[in-house]
Amino acid sequence: MKQRLFTEILPLYKSKKNHPYAIRIRMRMADRVDAAVLRDAVDTTMKRYPYFCVRLREESGEFVFEDNPSPVVLFDSVHGVALNAKNSNYHMISFSYVDDWIVMDVFHGLTDGMGAYEVIRTLLYYYCSRRYNVTLSRQGIRTLEDEISLEEWECPVMKAENLPTPRRYEMPTALNPGVAANLPVEKYSTVYGITVAENEFMQFNRENGASPGTMVSLLLSRAIAKLFPDAQEIIRIILCVNQRKALHASLAHQSLVGGALLAYEKNLRHLSLRQQIQAYRNMVADQTTEENVLSGVASVVGLTKMLLSKNRHEERTGIAAYVDEMAVRTGTACVSYVGKANFQEAEKYVREFHVGSYNTTPITVQISAVNGKFTFDFIQKFHSPIYVNAFLKELEENGISYEFQTGMREELPHIVLPWNQELTTASQD
Repeated sequence: MKQRLFTEILPLYKSKKNHPYAIRIRMRMADRVDAAVLRDAVDTTMKRYPYFCVRLREESGEFVFEDNPSPVVLFDSVHGVALNAKNSNYHMISFSYVDDWIVMDVFHGLTDGMGAYEVIRTLLYYYCSRRYNVTLSRQGIRTLEDEISLEEWECPVMKAENLPTPRRYEMPTALNPGVAANLPVEKYSTVYGITVAENEFMQFNRENGASPGTMVSLLLSRAIAKLFPDAQEIIRIILCVNQRKALHASLAHQSLVGGALLAYEKNLRHLSLRQQIQAYRNMVADQTTEENVLSGVASVVGLTKMLLSKNRHEERTGIAAYVDEMAVRTGTACVSYVGKANFQEAEKYVREFHVGSYNTTPITVQISAVNGKFTFDFIQKFHSPIYVNAFLKELEENGISYEFQTGMREELPHIVLPWNQELTTASQD
């Protein structure tokens, strides 16, 4: 079976050698990983997700995914392997492990955080059931016993009709945190991990009428504003939005992410935290109506069609780079929260959970909620912890205790592109 690519096209052209368009999920388990059990769990899991068992092909100038019967690889190193390469059996997804860590790598154009979480739920169900010889509930988990519906396969964006006219935003350039602090962009991103107790952070959210995504967005906005109180550029956070509800496609596996723009205007700064949260929630509510979300989808459709109208890969890569440049001008930082993981009974075997991803804006914060803990992974294009430290100060001033992990270089898997076959390993040097 062949799947014609559409939403996957722009991510392909955004991907670069040292900045691959990928997601890496790292899980630290309660015990050392049993490689044989994990191998069986990966094989079983991937039978449940045949639309992820594909190989990228270019046919007559058109990109397609075709069935890839080769096993999805399991590599005994957390560095993983290059995707769409010989070492990954030309898959766009792979798994790896070492000691008590399990890692999943996937091309971000193939799916998003929501789709990746579904795969992890299934993997943990099969792995933990055998590893700990327990019977786990299947509720809320996709297993081999389930029918794979057409809605999981089909691309809702390709099917979408009568989309509204894309909204045109005329907005001032956002504050660039790297430029504001005179920090050079590094060759590789740095990630800092912050962990807080779920019950404590959720109580703080409830007291202030917030959700985790809006609260992290606001605390980050406040932190940046205190560092640069006289900055002329506006602080604007891009909060990721799941487009599935607006597309009426809750089961779709594709990467379906839009964004709500949260501007920390000067007139908000004298308000209480609760009032600021309400302002942010009003912005989210206004921008996530079905019509507005579908307007964002229409923008992606237009961009993709324009990109496909170009015959040369260099032209397409240039368009993708321009899209990223516009995102940097639009957002100071990006905050992404898929929602509570709900890995069900297997969750108690997960000690740590981290999400790494391609980051367009200078700072991206990936929020995870697993096994009673929130983890905020700060992924930034510079090494300095100036913004992380300012965010930690916001937590402290609001009485939220935390654990902090010092910065480490973010590693994402290389992706071998059809027009650039030079990469054959996962080495990033």
